[in-house]
Amino acid sequence: QSLPQQKLLTWLSVLECVEVFAEMGTARVWGEMGRWTIIVLIQLAKAILRLLLLLWYKAGIQTSPPIVPLNREQQQPLHPQDVEENSSGKDETYVGRRSSRVVRSLQSTPSLQSRHWGSPQQREESQSRRAEEMNQPPTPLGLQETIAESIYITRPLLHLLSLGVWGQRSWKPWLLSAVLDISSLSLLSDLKDLNRRERAELRRRTILLLYYLLRSPFYDRYSEGRILLFLRLLADYVPGVGFVTRPLMDYLPAWQKIYFYNWG
Repeated sequence: QSLPQQKLLTWLSVLECVEVFAEMGTARVWGEMGRWTIIVLIQLAKAILRLLLLLWYKAGIQTSPPIVPLNREQQQPLHPQDVEENSSGKDETYVGRRSSRVVRSLQSTPSLQSRHWGSPQQREESQSRRAEEMNQPPTPLGLQETIAESIYITRPLLHLLSLGVWGQRSWKPWLLSAVLDISSLSLLSDLKDLNRRERAELRRRTILLLYYLLRSPFYDRYSEGRILLFLRLLADYVPGVGFVTRPLMDYLPAWQKIYFYNWG
């Protein structure tokens, strides 16, 4: 990736990290008008950055989060003493004469912080395979797939525009958003030879369609009572589950009112 593309990904990641805080903080300071203003500004900035990545840098199907978090357990650096041991030329493994089993030699045992329980070959293979998956270039998108990704990127802006036109209690913004999401996934479903990250992203978008059960006005008219009743039954009749379901019942109404949790 080029340096400008990395900067765009960084700014996009920063926006996704602070959007909920910005919404709640603005609502506390400037009220409902300020809350919707910051929501529109953040969604507009995210759409511009994503469209630049899609159309200018040919980034393909964009994942969320834009920058994949670092797995520190799987990418532990060697400690200085481990580097000295590896550079001393000692054999890391020992092959049994009868069993042909490969084990780590006692002389090359790493420190406790960087120790793992698999064989060195297995770790090297998994790290190389993971590095190849992370470094795979994005799948080139044709015209149909580019339109589908553009629909997915601009869907929040169209939803906010429809909210301003028809109001928050209308079914039209909810239906428009659902149609755009389903249309985008349908157009992308014909794309073959996706890498692992892109397949995971499409699965994530498909699962997120369940959020429409928690989005107003569907949640206010149909889902709220049934979901809370189900959680209450679990808390009352299943031993031990109440420790999870009762806080969830208190948290769900507050979560549902935050735009970037529910629609972002």
